[in-house]
Amino acid sequence: MPGTALSNVVIVLDHPKDVVNIAGVIRVMNNFGLRTLRLVNPDEFDPYRIEGIAHRSGELIEASTQHDSLEEAVADASFVLGTTARPRTAGRKYLWPREAATTIAERARDGTVAIVLGREDRGLTNEGLDLCHAVSIIPTDSEFSSLNLAQACLVLAYEVFLAFDASDPELPQGRRATRAPTHEELEHTFAAIEDGLGRIEFYKAREPAAVMRTLRTIISRSEPDLREARLLRAIGYEIGNYLDRSKDV
Repeated sequence: MPGTALSNVVIVLDHPKDVVNIAGVIRVMNNFGLRTLRLVNPDEFDPYRIEGIAHRSGELIEASTQHDSLEEAVADASFVLGTTARPRTAGRKYLWPREAATTIAERARDGTVAIVLGREDRGLTNEGLDLCHAVSIIPTDSEFSSLNLAQACLVLAYEVFLAFDASDPELPQGRRATRAPTHEELEHTFAAIEDGLGRIEFYKAREPAAVMRTLRTIISRSEPDLREARLLRAIGYEIGNYLDRSKDV
């Protein structure tokens, strides 16, 4: 059976509308050993109704937490997987569920990993997807591409469960390897790079959001550890520091 690292996998529902769908997700989580649910501004949350739909889920319901923003809900995660029914832009890193599950099983050995599902009627916003290191698309018939919340969660939870069961022993790491950065630590890196590029007027003929989206994709694809993320952040800071020192000369 999957090991204790499975407890590092967190399900995040961003602005869910329907308490029935929340209950469906909780039932799926119980089926596949996922124990942590985070809700971002749900329209309704009724523990009594939820337990009536998802039987024997009281412990999971009680342990669930509510958050004011998606950023807050994933702040401690070292890897964030978003979900969407269709590609929004070529600038993102897309994964099939099975490939995503393998990555989740590997990353969960080092810390918290978040799977984020968006609102039932419109999915994750572009801003929400920007917070994700990769995005999973579940292949379906083109005429009926959209799955409901519990169905999407079921597919991903099943693949994650199997990936943990079949994952290989951890390979040795280099002497200087450190843990993966949390989402919050990586956001500090992106902010420093964005500010540094702004200071050298890199965005003259470029859209800053598009540039940062591409850089986010590149950096997330490389899966930097904390030491590497801090080095990238230092580069961003040092651009500004250099310009400030030049003014004083």
